[in-house]
Amino acid sequence: MNPKIYVDSQHEIDHSLIDPDALFVITKLREAGYSAYLVGGSVRDVIAKVKPKDFDISTSALPEQVKQVFKRNCLLIGRRFRLAHIRFGKKVIEVSTFRAGENEGELILQDNEWGTPEEDAKRRDFTINGLFYDPTNHSVIDYVGGWEDIHKKTLRTIGNPVMRFKQDPVRMIRLLKFCARFGFKTDDETMQAMLKCREEIIKSAPARILEEFLRMLESGSAAPFIQLMHQHGFLETLFPALAHFLDGPHADKLYTYLKCADRIHNQYGIAFINRSILTACLLFPIYEQELQTQYLDKNLMPHFGEIVLLAHSLLKGFETSSFTHLTRRLSSTAAFIMATQYRLTPLTGKISYRNKLLHNKEFVLALKFLDIRTLINPKLAETCNNWKKAYRAQEHHGDRTPHPHSNAPYRRHHHHPGGRRERRHAGE
Repeated sequence: MNPKIYVDSQHEIDHSLIDPDALFVITKLREAGYSAYLVGGSVRDVIAKVKPKDFDISTSALPEQVKQVFKRNCLLIGRRFRLAHIRFGKKVIEVSTFRAGENEGELILQDNEWGTPEEDAKRRDFTINGLFYDPTNHSVIDYVGGWEDIHKKTLRTIGNPVMRFKQDPVRMIRLLKFCARFGFKTDDETMQAMLKCREEIIKSAPARILEEFLRMLESGSAAPFIQLMHQHGFLETLFPALAHFLDGPHADKLYTYLKCADRIHNQYGIAFINRSILTACLLFPIYEQELQTQYLDKNLMPHFGEIVLLAHSLLKGFETSSFTHLTRRLSSTAAFIMATQYRLTPLTGKISYRNKLLHNKEFVLALKFLDIRTLINPKLAETCNNWKKAYRAQEHHGDRTPHPHSNAPYRRHHHHPGGRRERRHAGE
């Protein structure tokens, strides 16, 4: 099958959107006698005139041959799906060899069968991700109809959609991801196949589910993604605690947090907001409701130890009921962020700008989460600004932390022999 070729005058791809290191990798592979193209999401994005987050390359070179070209800068990874990672400092350009193999069998178990560009394109998930770009002659190569689907804003699987979802059920989550990120519609056949295959999702590796889920939370489109996951029944299977909350009267609170996180991400980028903060955005509305039900509705005022225990209990319950589990670090950090909100904005209203809290290495994450809460409730703005002043002051003065309302620094606190040591709460 001859591909459709789209030349420079048709696509008008802006080369400033393409990472120079990705172009360097392609050039080096071609100089070594191999064919190499940009592929997948990066091609989709530059056609849509969006700067890609990642740049993947497909080549005729086998992984070991890629290693020979880039030597120490190349790391080969994976068994089932052998890849080459070309390192440029902390940045990685991923290089895969063209793959072939049967496209109609269930559950892909073997991926290291080398093939042609056409075979490689037809093994990919959706037509919008099946395009190649040749930067040497500025041409887009289309074996699967992806060019038209990008311009029609349509999501369609490559090949039989039922079989494609059974081969790799995570593709159904990726489908909803692209719907949320780009506002694309799903063609009828693909949508019906997803609904038919929905229960297949539990055949996926939990680690892959978690990674796709977390990457989507980081995308700046977390709110519509969670809404689509819930609407199509995936949350009920994968994260039933979230589904249960979203079925209740306080669902809007959770979406409000996610929308604020999306807004901050799209304005300031991923450097400002990370996975632990995003996890807190998902669970803090549930946490607030649990505090309300277990304590405040009963006219009980929990002490901070109980607040901390409730945060960890909520995370544990969330993980126990979920198909996949958060990492221990992510879980504990999210619990710290949530519990610390009741240090920053105590239920009693009495704030203590404590040195020990300000020096906690994760305090800045809790402060960023307070920023999100301030977007939701502007009445918290003064408190948030005071905590920021206190944090900046301790960074500048070390242990001599000035009170945010005073020009005089705190005196450094010492523990005298026999003196009463401050009780240490969990989570500090």
